[in-house]
Amino acid sequence: MDTTAIEQYLQSLQSSICGSLENFEPSQRFQEERWEREEGGGGITRVLADGAVFEKAGVNYSLVSGQQLPASATAHRPELAGRQFRAMGVSLVIHPVNPYVPTSHANVRFFIAEKPGADPVWWFGGGFDLTPYYGFDEDCRHWHETARSACAPFGEEVYGRYKAWCDDYFYLKHRKEPRGIGGLFFDDLNEGGFERCFAFMQSVGDSFCKAYVPIIEKRVTLPYGERQRQFQLYRRGRYVEFNLVFDRGTLFGLQSGGRTESILMSLPPLVRWEYGYQPEAGSEEARLYERYLKPTNWLEV
Repeated sequence: MDTTAIEQYLQSLQSSICGSLENFEPSQRFQEERWEREEGGGGITRVLADGAVFEKAGVNYSLVSGQQLPASATAHRPELAGRQFRAMGVSLVIHPVNPYVPTSHANVRFFIAEKPGADPVWWFGGGFDLTPYYGFDEDCRHWHETARSACAPFGEEVYGRYKAWCDDYFYLKHRKEPRGIGGLFFDDLNEGGFERCFAFMQSVGDSFCKAYVPIIEKRVTLPYGERQRQFQLYRRGRYVEFNLVFDRGTLFGLQSGGRTESILMSLPPLVRWEYGYQPEAGSEEARLYERYLKPTNWLEV
């Protein structure tokens, strides 16, 4: 199967997202590193660090290939064992400086496994989710309205299905709490044919900046102090826990011999853990748990 169109779209998406984020920075720019993978493939890693708005923003493009899939890929799909594979995608994580600007994550990806004499097995996946430290209802509505608009051309039920999947996926079981306010998550998508699935992936990818940039613009100038900063660093610990314990992309990358620096690019530069932390009753910090870290239909709030 020729994947040239997918590769071209993904590289274009990486560039457009980096450009949108750089518009917020008076002087810092993304640093680019191109890399090759010994087993096959490579990628383009772009990281912006120590900016005025973004403490760390990473936007990765990768295309990796190999003769054998890692255990994380075949555990639930034993029919893939013994197949050659190609996996390509764009993955990004943005950790802002201001605690009132949420952390955000997105990725879109395509996977294909082939062997002689058999039909290829392929699918698309991806989504985006938002992790606020201090919540605002209007931001949550905007985020989910944009997610719904991305899904709308593909069926009325699509947003609800992938919103629920996102709530379920980005859930820290050991903490019994969601990572944030969710968004969209889809995987193993091959229903309706290649062109339709590819179009859906593009709709999700193209919607990320529409969802995130207006939130940055609203919150980036809000004043904050040491209390808000320390809470941000504490809550970033949840992000680290999820990525290292549960995230499929992290596990796939590490088990497939991916580039460690690019895989762990998603981790924040600074983070803290505190034993037995409890937010003060009635505080902004307590409101995060009470209002925003619960599955919610934000379109009806």
